[in-house]
Amino acid sequence: MDISQFKDLVQRLSFLKNYSSLLVPVIILLAGVLLFIPTQLMSSKLKKQMAAESISIGQRVQSLNKNAVARNQWEIEKEYQEAYKRDADRTALLGKQSTKRELLSYKIFPEPKDTSTLIFEEFGQRFRDAIDSLLNRVNAHDCPTDAELNRSLQGSSLSRSRRSMGWSPGRRSSLWRLSGIEATIADLLCREKAESTSVYMNPLDLSGYDFWKEYAYAGIEEAVKDCWYWQLAYWIIEDVVDTIGALNASSGNVLTSPVKRLLSVSFTIRNIKRRGTVVDNTRPNYVLGSFEGLAEPCTGRLCDDDIDVVHFNVVVLVSTKAILPFMQELCSAKKHKFRGFLGDEQEQVFNHNQITILESDIRSIDREDDMHKLYRYGEDAVVELDLICEYIFSKNGYDEIKPESVKKESKIEEEVTTEE
Repeated sequence: MDISQFKDLVQRLSFLKNYSSLLVPVIILLAGVLLFIPTQLMSSKLKKQMAAESISIGQRVQSLNKNAVARNQWEIEKEYQEAYKRDADRTALLGKQSTKRELLSYKIFPEPKDTSTLIFEEFGQRFRDAIDSLLNRVNAHDCPTDAELNRSLQGSSLSRSRRSMGWSPGRRSSLWRLSGIEATIADLLCREKAESTSVYMNPLDLSGYDFWKEYAYAGIEEAVKDCWYWQLAYWIIEDVVDTIGALNASSGNVLTSPVKRLLSVSFTIRNIKRRGTVVDNTRPNYVLGSFEGLAEPCTGRLCDDDIDVVHFNVVVLVSTKAILPFMQELCSAKKHKFRGFLGDEQEQVFNHNQITILESDIRSIDREDDMHKLYRYGEDAVVELDLICEYIFSKNGYDEIKPESVKKESKIEEEVTTEE
């Protein structure tokens, strides 16, 4: 480098030195310019994002504001929950009261203090008397007995032939062919009986009535169980008879009654059907498994910690117009009186509604069949209505008087059923 070039360089540096105080501001300005552009871009994007989110949040706030609960909503909810609790408590109380029923004897449950066999014979007599009383309550009678027919036809050759064949008064028998005046006399007697009767019933068609007539003592534990299960049976029979009484209340006689005849109430084991006038005196049993009752329960109800379940079979002859009314009345609420399980408390009136129909079968009848020949059903079309039902007992209602032998038996059977 020559001398002239060096001088020019020195002069230039000297010029920059004169403006060195402006160098830092210039650099800052340039940096600010460089940062300003992206900041503006980012700020614009952020504003748009904030605006969108603010609108969304605002809309949600407005929506929540519309659906906001009232200040006193908790009071309304509290009242609702209390009402719900009252309903639940009332349902439990009604279930308990439904099983608090009058006993046929106050000397036996839960355990008899007197071990004399007389108290069991007394129970059996009370069972039969109570059945007779139920029939009287609904003005129920059977068709003319053999003895009544014999008296009406006394002196005729037909009457003498019947006596020689050993008729058994008090039960329905096959009807021999009658002719002429004898047929007229028999028909008049049958019509007179129908006109003085509201419904046909024979106590021997009700399970247990014949059992207690022929009762044989088999030890105190078995005797107590017999009394317990037949007490349950009586409550069920009472509801069936009261159902018939309610339907026939406005009719003058069986000729106009909706329910013409009670054929049977029984507690036979599954798939066993009794026909005619033969009734199985099998006592009721608790249904612990799906296949232990008279039908597989469509309700799914079996004995558990809260309820006991019993199945029963009822067969009636009804007018075709009374099929549904009978089923509805059978399953309706009924009243009963209760004076404590010792019979010494002030009388109370409770309601019970414990029957559910599981199966139904409707069959036509032949009025000329021996089973019906002495009966007069009126002008209505009549069918045989066969129902299998379940009956529910609240354990809280009667566990205090349930015999230990029954509790033990039920527990053992339940364990066996579970294992199977």
